[in-house]
Amino acid sequence: MEFSSWLALAAICAMGAISPGPSLAVVMRNTVRGGQGHGVCTALGHGLGVGLYALITALGLALLITRNPMLFEVIRYGGAAFLAWLGIKALLARPGGGDTRIGEHPVRGRQGAFEGFMVACLNPQLAIFFVALFSQFVRADTGWQQGGVMMLTAGGIDALWYVLVALLLSRGPVLAWLKAKSGLIDKLSGLVLLALAVKVVL
Repeated sequence: MEFSSWLALAAICAMGAISPGPSLAVVMRNTVRGGQGHGVCTALGHGLGVGLYALITALGLALLITRNPMLFEVIRYGGAAFLAWLGIKALLARPGGGDTRIGEHPVRGRQGAFEGFMVACLNPQLAIFFVALFSQFVRADTGWQQGGVMMLTAGGIDALWYVLVALLLSRGPVLAWLKAKSGLIDKLSGLVLLALAVKVVL
């Protein structure tokens, strides 16, 4: 993968991780209810789930190219349309629209890591997002090495962000900061998604 392509991939993954949603809510809830350690475990579990999704998606798309190139092209342009839709949706989103409520739920032992992993694995939108995103980067010769790069990029960025949230939340008002910046985060992620979709079409 070219460095410029990797930067685009990393930027999308970062924007996706930062955007408020159910994953952020779980990490925040577990940090507040179970302490810093449980929040970090939740973050690492979520990053692992995201990374596995990324690897499976990358290798599956590479196999699809070799067996049915026409179908892959349909998925590729459909993925571009989906990314554009996500971009427009993000640009039009109201500030503070993410669900960041913290529920009453005690966290014990390895439960935080398990919950973080399952939130990622049982999120169908994550699968659709990776198919749409990776269809712009995967080629027929994509193998375990490039798939591993995609896995480490997506899972690593996701884990690092949520670990940072867990560490800061246990010391300061991260929730208030995220809510205050949610509008800017939406706008930036929307612009990046639209730019990638336009690049594919052109």
